[in-house]
Amino acid sequence: MCVSILLVYYQISLLVFNGALLAVGGSDGFTHLKTTEVYSHENNTWRHFGSMKKPVMNPPRRLSSSHGDRPSTETVQKNNSSNSGVILDISALKMADVDSGVPPLPPRYRFRDLLLGDQTFQNDDRVQVEFYVNENTFKERLKLFFIKNQRSSLRIRLFNFSLKILTCALYILRVSLEDLKEKNGICICGVHLSLSPLLQVTVALISFLETMLITYLSYKGNIWEQIFQISFILEMINTVPFIITIFWHRLRDIFVPVFLNCWLAKGALENMINDFHRAIQRTHSAMFNQVFILICTLLCLVFTGACGIQHLERAGKNLTLFDSFYFCIVTFSTVGYGDVTPQIWPSQLLVVILICVALVVLPLQFEELAYLWMESQKLGGNYSRHRAQTEKHVVLCVSSLKIDLLMDFLNEFYAHPRLQDYYVVILCPTEIDIQVRRILQIPLWSQRVIYLQGSALKDQDLMRAKMDDAEACFILSSRNEVDRTAADHQTILRAWAAKDFAPNCPLYVQILKPENKFHVKFADHVVCEEEFKYAMLALNCVCPATSTLITLLVHTSRGQEGQLSPEQWQRTYGRCSGNEVYHIRLCDSKFFGEYDGKSFTYASFHAHKKYGVCLIGVKREDNKSILLNPGPRHIMAATDTCYYINITKEENSAFIFKQEEKHKGLPVSGLYDAPSRLPVHSIIASMGTVAIDLQHPDPPEETGKLALPTENGAGSRRPSIAPVLEIADSSSILPCDLLSDQSEDETNQSDEEGSVGSDFVKGYPPNSPYIGSSPTLCHLLPQKAPFCCLRLDKGCTHNSFEDAKAYGFKNKLIIVSAETAGNGLYNFIVPLRAYYRPRKELNPIVLLLDYP
Repeated sequence: MCVSILLVYYQISLLVFNGALLAVGGSDGFTHLKTTEVYSHENNTWRHFGSMKKPVMNPPRRLSSSHGDRPSTETVQKNNSSNSGVILDISALKMADVDSGVPPLPPRYRFRDLLLGDQTFQNDDRVQVEFYVNENTFKERLKLFFIKNQRSSLRIRLFNFSLKILTCALYILRVSLEDLKEKNGICICGVHLSLSPLLQVTVALISFLETMLITYLSYKGNIWEQIFQISFILEMINTVPFIITIFWHRLRDIFVPVFLNCWLAKGALENMINDFHRAIQRTHSAMFNQVFILICTLLCLVFTGACGIQHLERAGKNLTLFDSFYFCIVTFSTVGYGDVTPQIWPSQLLVVILICVALVVLPLQFEELAYLWMESQKLGGNYSRHRAQTEKHVVLCVSSLKIDLLMDFLNEFYAHPRLQDYYVVILCPTEIDIQVRRILQIPLWSQRVIYLQGSALKDQDLMRAKMDDAEACFILSSRNEVDRTAADHQTILRAWAAKDFAPNCPLYVQILKPENKFHVKFADHVVCEEEFKYAMLALNCVCPATSTLITLLVHTSRGQEGQLSPEQWQRTYGRCSGNEVYHIRLCDSKFFGEYDGKSFTYASFHAHKKYGVCLIGVKREDNKSILLNPGPRHIMAATDTCYYINITKEENSAFIFKQEEKHKGLPVSGLYDAPSRLPVHSIIASMGTVAIDLQHPDPPEETGKLALPTENGAGSRRPSIAPVLEIADSSSILPCDLLSDQSEDETNQSDEEGSVGSDFVKGYPPNSPYIGSSPTLCHLLPQKAPFCCLRLDKGCTHNSFEDAKAYGFKNKLIIVSAETAGNGLYNFIVPLRAYYRPRKELNPIVLLLDYP
């Protein structure tokens, strides 16, 4: 039974395979490719490899699946030696007698019909379906042209607006020409018509037809709702009387208030502006729209009052159009000189109605305008596109802005002289803080800092800040965040949105947790707070006050802090805090230009001795990496970029040589004879060598080892440093082996130290704490310690120690107090277990955790 099922499955798969070949190759592509049984499109027959009979026209039913009726493999190969194809041998299989008759397939059908089955060509009842047929009607095409399409509807509204303005202009022209005795006219069909009424009738007819068409296209089931609209009523009032005058000549002198078309022109202009914004995919602010509506409302009120009073006063003083316009301006401005006044009660009633309308409409408009102005003050408005293209600005994106974060950023950003002309656009989703508002009102910052309330996740807010024209984008995290992971998630989303909106804008991102650096790898510069913090703490354990040194170097200071303090050390500390890191090309430098071709050690030593500057690193012209203290092997080149520590950069320094001091009569002293003549920062820089001497005040005992020669007899003071060579001597520099352990080369080690050192091996950490962490060669245990042995305060089956004293550590403990053991601790542990650290100086690390 199982064999039968397998054979049926085999035949089905063989049939599908043949159909796939037909689908790929077509009806003639694989006619020579034959299996045990294959359908021939040329003869419309099922063909057997062993059968050499001529094909018949009517395809017979497939033979029984009896194995005995099939030819052997040898016969198949003999009869088909000239045909290249795939021959499948199924002689070893047994199958039951199953009637598997398959009807022939027409040549025009391929793999699709093979899968669908018999009904595809026997019952051809397929139906062609057309979509969006409702848009093919005449009404839908008109609606698409007049309403839905942005550009065509904009043209229609512009044409409608022009018609309304033309009707108002024709009304003014007709009123002005009525006072003339001689009227220019033309005669049509024996009827005398003036030129202005003729144009008015033509425009009215066009407006009427357009209104009827728009009403028909906008019909949604309620005709009365459209009829009683104010715009429709005004259209009928201003157009139907002119159309009637075509057929009834006696009504040609009837008065039609065509000046009311100004209100229709106002609505058409508003709609036209909206369509224009949709067409160009850009929008003005709501403040602009509201001011525009207010101005249009005032103009319409004045124009309506002037034309209405002028017409009604024809029965009184017969005021001109300019006199009525003057009266409306004086009345609406609440001046009221009284020299021009309406005399009859209809015109006086119109003035009362206009004043009531103005008292209702204008306050609403002003209230809306004031509200939008207050909201725009909270949001910060928009940064001008013209300003963004003509001036330079950067965008600062934060989740919440506090005064300390803002001042730190502004002080450091504007410390560089090249950034004085830059503007800082702050994009923050929260409302501006009171303290921040006070700071931004200071003239120093009010002219250069712009606050915008908005989210970096919205393209509209990024457009307000003109992110695409910004010189850089800074995405900072808030300080003292309780949920640091959630804060990083917000930072990552902001970085993604900013990079997607402005891919060419340099991106500077601050991340709190190191495992989230991978998600903002696309940013130009990424700073991880925990990674940097723990690395600084680890360096503090190796060299105390390293974090203070680096903090003072990266922060901007002019060295004026603490100068009023009575303590000398505070004044010294404040003055030396002004040291910063600068860079300059060696060929352009007076500090280091004379050391071209010398070793780095020689240049650093003599530059500090001569100028009081500290050379800490170089960068080759063809290399992006900065080499910190490359040692005597590095030979200085003219194209090298030198990085040095100094109070100010070389360009702002003045040089006074000793020859000038002698010429001026100033006393000249040696380098160490009068330390008061040296800058304070140079004295502090030289304290390191003095400290080395103080550690060994006694002269060394006479031994067989080589020692430096003494100067001026035995009583002279030995030099604190060894001689510095211009070019490194290859014999004096031992070959560097990064994997060698310096502690193993030291002599006089005790057996205990050797036994402790043998408990460690050098290698890479087996597990990476997060994606993006670089593997570092460090000291490791030969075998992974059991998890139970990691608890210092609890014993286990391996040891019963419950405190640090019981362990008997030879070196002092390093205690890390933290809430949880986060991934950032990896950057604290690895530097303290680095391969270059002597084994005997490895300190035990104890994690004191609130939540283990």
